[in-house]
Amino acid sequence: MDGPPGGSTPITPVIKAGWLDKNPPQGSYIYQKRWVRLDTDHLRYFDSNKDAYSKRFISVACISHVAAIGDQKFEVITNNRTFAFRAESDVERKEWMQALQQAMAEQRARARLSSAYLLGVPGSEQPDRAGSLELRGFKNKLYVAVVGDKVQLYKNLEEYHLGIGITFIDMSVGNVKEVDRRSFDLTTPYRIFSFSADSELEKEQWLEAMQGAIAEALSTSEVAERIWAAAPNRFCADCGAPQPDWASINLCVVICKRCAGEHRGLGAGVSKVRSLKMDRKVWTETLIEALCAAVTTTDLAETQALLGCGAGINCFSGDPEAPTPLALAEQAGQTLQMEFLRNNRTTEVPRLDSMKPLEKHYSVVLPTVSHSGFLYKTASAGKLLQDRRAREEFSRRWCVLGDGVLSYFENERAVTPNGEIRASEIVCLAVPPPDTHGFEHTFEVYTEGERLYLFGLESAEQAHEWVKCIAKAFVPPLAEDLLARDFERLGRLPYKAGLSLQRAQEGWFSLSGSELRAVFPDGPCEEPLQLRKLQELSIQGDSENQVLVLVERRRTLYIQGERRLDFMGWLGAIQKAAASMGDTLSEQQLGDSDIPVIVYRCVDYITQCGLTSEGIYRKCGQTSKTQRLLESLRQDARSVHLKEGEQHVDDVSSALKRFLRDLPDGLFTRAQRLTWLEASEIEDEEEKVSRYRELLVRLPPVNRATVKALISHLYCVQCFSDTNQMNVHNLAIVFGPTLFQTDGQDYKAGRVVEDLINHYVVVFSVDEEELRKQREEITAIVKMRVAGTASGTQHAGDFICTVYLEEKKAETEQHIKIPASMTAEELTLEILDRRNVGIREKDYWTCFEVNEREEAERPLHFAEKVLPILHGLGTDSHLVVKKHQAMEAMLLYLASRVGDTKHGMMKFREDRSLLGLGLPSGGFHDRYFILNSSCLRLYKEVRSHRPEKEWPVKSLKVYLGVKKKLRPPTCWGFTVVHETEKHEKQQWYLCCDTQMELREWFATFLFVQHDGLVWPSEPSRVSRAVPEVRLGSVSLIPLRGSENEMRRSVAAFTADPLSLLRNV
Repeated sequence: MDGPPGGSTPITPVIKAGWLDKNPPQGSYIYQKRWVRLDTDHLRYFDSNKDAYSKRFISVACISHVAAIGDQKFEVITNNRTFAFRAESDVERKEWMQALQQAMAEQRARARLSSAYLLGVPGSEQPDRAGSLELRGFKNKLYVAVVGDKVQLYKNLEEYHLGIGITFIDMSVGNVKEVDRRSFDLTTPYRIFSFSADSELEKEQWLEAMQGAIAEALSTSEVAERIWAAAPNRFCADCGAPQPDWASINLCVVICKRCAGEHRGLGAGVSKVRSLKMDRKVWTETLIEALCAAVTTTDLAETQALLGCGAGINCFSGDPEAPTPLALAEQAGQTLQMEFLRNNRTTEVPRLDSMKPLEKHYSVVLPTVSHSGFLYKTASAGKLLQDRRAREEFSRRWCVLGDGVLSYFENERAVTPNGEIRASEIVCLAVPPPDTHGFEHTFEVYTEGERLYLFGLESAEQAHEWVKCIAKAFVPPLAEDLLARDFERLGRLPYKAGLSLQRAQEGWFSLSGSELRAVFPDGPCEEPLQLRKLQELSIQGDSENQVLVLVERRRTLYIQGERRLDFMGWLGAIQKAAASMGDTLSEQQLGDSDIPVIVYRCVDYITQCGLTSEGIYRKCGQTSKTQRLLESLRQDARSVHLKEGEQHVDDVSSALKRFLRDLPDGLFTRAQRLTWLEASEIEDEEEKVSRYRELLVRLPPVNRATVKALISHLYCVQCFSDTNQMNVHNLAIVFGPTLFQTDGQDYKAGRVVEDLINHYVVVFSVDEEELRKQREEITAIVKMRVAGTASGTQHAGDFICTVYLEEKKAETEQHIKIPASMTAEELTLEILDRRNVGIREKDYWTCFEVNEREEAERPLHFAEKVLPILHGLGTDSHLVVKKHQAMEAMLLYLASRVGDTKHGMMKFREDRSLLGLGLPSGGFHDRYFILNSSCLRLYKEVRSHRPEKEWPVKSLKVYLGVKKKLRPPTCWGFTVVHETEKHEKQQWYLCCDTQMELREWFATFLFVQHDGLVWPSEPSRVSRAVPEVRLGSVSLIPLRGSENEMRRSVAAFTADPLSLLRNV
């Protein structure tokens, strides 16, 4: 066997392999049989020829010589170890010795060509990371090295230097994932390696190194080989290392991985580093030609010399028609010069129209800011700091800010800085809360090169002064208003807003508390966004192109994640600022009317689902469910959407009461609580109401708005007391102790609540228009429930969904209530009736389930229940009613065919991902299929007797279409989804050669799955009487209660609402 299991080909060719007897290290006379494999780099031995990973390996570069020692034996000798082997015969021993000597000679010849003798091992690569790790199954720590696309395991550091290891893992078949704080798994098809690091930070560094090895293993050498074709490009331009696989695209030089790190440290403004093997999209034909021509063409060399001498890339040429060198090169048709100049361009082309506003921050001359002093600094990081940085991780550095550069030195006497941060490259400045890290006061600096620098000080004044000076150094005068107040985060981000949604612009933002301030290039400082009052805070797009959407009542702001590092920092900070900050009312997420979202959510749900629920607010919900609901509401009430069937009204009402009772200062505030209770004892009603009005004005705005919203809600509840048995007195008994946080013994608390409900209109100055709107909304909700109960089709749990007609557009959407009994045919007819669409003969209108992510759709069977489909829909799926264009052809085929089976060849592909990396593997292959009434069988070929796979046909869902990224061989494909008993989904993709063949297969699927009934013989033309389900902004969700009870409530409420205002 010449490779690992699974038929994978080794990276290096095997020179010789076979069985040999090996003498154990202890020198025993008992030899052990081992499978030995020799390639150009290593001699390895295994327990068997089926093992993927060796027991030991010896670097060929470390073998000093090979010698025969008696009958059929020979020794492999290194600097301090000797390995003894025994062959079956002298002839075989001679073959092994010759093979080893040849490999040694070739290795030394390669080493002479290379000047790299790293870590004492000739010809070895410098590791990307090396150190000790615990590995499950080994008593002692192992020394692990990540080298290129391999992970090498050694017993200790000494053996690493000697080139004698245990095994190495090819990362082209590897995947890594976190397990806990210090542990992670390296998974391969043959074994799982479970490692543990000494700290969480070290674990993160190992994960990053191994993920880099995976990326390198999956990279391609096509670009590298083309660039290496030019002889000077075969060696690193900086250190001379052979086969450099990185390049600086603006300097037009190739560099090794080690030097690429140095170039990256210079910043993107100096050197733009790209991989020859991984960044395939970057390497256009022109760029490859430019990199090859730079070492052989004099004109490019001359341009490089001019650039090195300080020539301006964007200097004005004197020709208005070609104002820059780039424009001149384009005019002359010099494509290579254009590519070189384009990659070195750091500012925009000069505009002749000087009246246009400048849009880029670097086009503005920033004021000179100077500051110096000692700071404590950690090593820069490439990701957010999730954990506390200990004091020991900080190093004391002398820092100087001047001429737009922040430099840090070993000490105040040093001349050469350890590093620099240019103010023009700073994109964000963040100030974590005190004591976040080992130093009391810290601040973070984010740069364009996706690096994060953490600085610390003990003195609050000194830290504040540094933050102020750095902010002044990188914020342009356009946004200097943002510096007038303290901030938690300040920086620039691409955004879209207002009417300019075609292209992104760069704006300046500062976050202070729960306010996000913004300065845009085309206008004055914007009014701050109150993050806790947002109507929506969501993240759109994929992981590579995320967009943060902030929706306020009058505006929407889209913030784009162009740079992942600082964007993730902004995202976390904004989400935290938009969440509830504490237990007081003013610290909660607030709605437009300053009502806490948590109160609004509960009141709105009970208004829609519980007005007629007997004992509402008197009955208690389940303690565990109430607690879970309250915790989720307190954490982020904006993202909690209460739905009937998922939450019981008593659980929601208990959560609201618990929230109000637990307020630290109370709804009526600790300072004014006694004054309210004393007012309830005033005997004159007019005087008492007047006193309540005075006290109401004294409450904080949020408390005042919440009191009004709650009393307004309780007023509506008592209007249905005939049904829910909760009159004003009963509500006062429940809410008096809750709102005033008493033990229930003081009757005055209940009297205040009772007075506020009875005098609701006068105390809260409710005008006729406001009362009318409230009456109409409640009436519409109850009427819908009455109509539903009368028709016998109303069920608790009905809910509203959006269905589209013919295509997904805002103008084609319909909001419709879906009861549990509704079928796809009924839904289709209801949508057509609403839009007044007539059904003509041979119009096969059908409801389709459309999956946008899979680029597939499934026509629902006419008798299929819609509600279970809705429960299973993902965020990228929707329902659309449209004509089934192929139904007539499918019915004709079914009418003319004989039997209920189908068989034939199709192209087949499984939905498998390469080791969890999300990369599709494999392709489409010809397979033979047989479909009958019970199952779908797959055979490798027509002559095969045993199927490779078999699926029960009733459990399959068949979607028309195959996503394009799988590159289907034809456009006539369908996707088959199978859900196992463990609710695990499996997918397969099948392609037919013709459209007719696709229709035949799909028709047969429908026929066997639904017992021959593909289309109704006499489709119903009578639509179901489903009432209108929306009124204004209110979602009309049904209420509980019998028909007669609700009819009485509606009659009383709609006849004369003012007659229900008691004692007013």
